[in-house]
Amino acid sequence: MATINPYLNFNGKAEEAFKYYQSILGGELFIQKMKGAPGTETLSAAEQERVMHVALPVGNNVLMASDCLESMGHRATEGNNYYISLSPDSRDEADRIFQALAEGGTIEMPLEDMFWGDYFGSLKDRFGIQWMINYKNTDS
Repeated sequence: MATINPYLNFNGKAEEAFKYYQSILGGELFIQKMKGAPGTETLSAAEQERVMHVALPVGNNVLMASDCLESMGHRATEGNNYYISLSPDSRDEADRIFQALAEGGTIEMPLEDMFWGDYFGSLKDRFGIQWMINYKNTDS
């Protein structure tokens, strides 16, 4: 069975928001900045300090987020500032779910092995709901 977690997008406020959420909900905060990712050397100093990924465990779930990069054409507005992040139990299940959700939708990032070690892709389904499929790659 897969797990589902909410994924939020912010316009430069992800770290501030999550420190606030942590002050209310508790938990250990994980923050990774854009400057830690390959290929971000050309970003402005301000965008390098934006959050690439932040996670806050809440019970058996994880609240996650990132900051949008305006230089890459991303904008956080109501309606696109969230994703449903789905973590299937296998790579095959990740492929099956991704392809099914992509039918009639728009693939934002194809499923592929990522630099952080997981198999990841994102899309908007035919109903306008945004999904992230992330399989914790144990095949390599």
